[in-house]
Amino acid sequence: MTDYMVTGLVKKRGEMAGEIANFHDKLGRLVKELEHVDATLRIIAPDMEVESIRPKMFRPPEDWSKRGEMSRMVLSILRQAKEPLTSREIAAQLILERGMAMDNKLLRLMTKRVSVALRDKRDKGLAVSTEGNGFHLLWEIKR
Repeated sequence: MTDYMVTGLVKKRGEMAGEIANFHDKLGRLVKELEHVDATLRIIAPDMEVESIRPKMFRPPEDWSKRGEMSRMVLSILRQAKEPLTSREIAAQLILERGMAMDNKLLRLMTKRVSVALRDKRDKGLAVSTEGNGFHLLWEIKR
């Protein structure tokens, strides 16, 4: 085997072992905090069976994207556009393409996420921004 492969695997193993150690530490802290909450509940409400309280499962919001999906969709929208678009226009198109219910809160959130993706693509030389009317930037694919 070549040295760079061994070096890479050693580095990867170290990162993974460190991450596991961090999770173990966090799990230990959470268990202690849960024990304190249970003890407090037993003092305040002695008749309550704390074991009967079901855990609340974490569910990511439906507007979360998979890794890289946001950037791909933003670039796709820009490629199909006949003229430069604002990040808000791109966000609105993205919401429509994903079949999500349009509301102002979601539009603001997606506009922020689109803006971050666009700045990243501009830094990588894939997109170009120009000043539009007011404080808005107009975005297009770099040609």
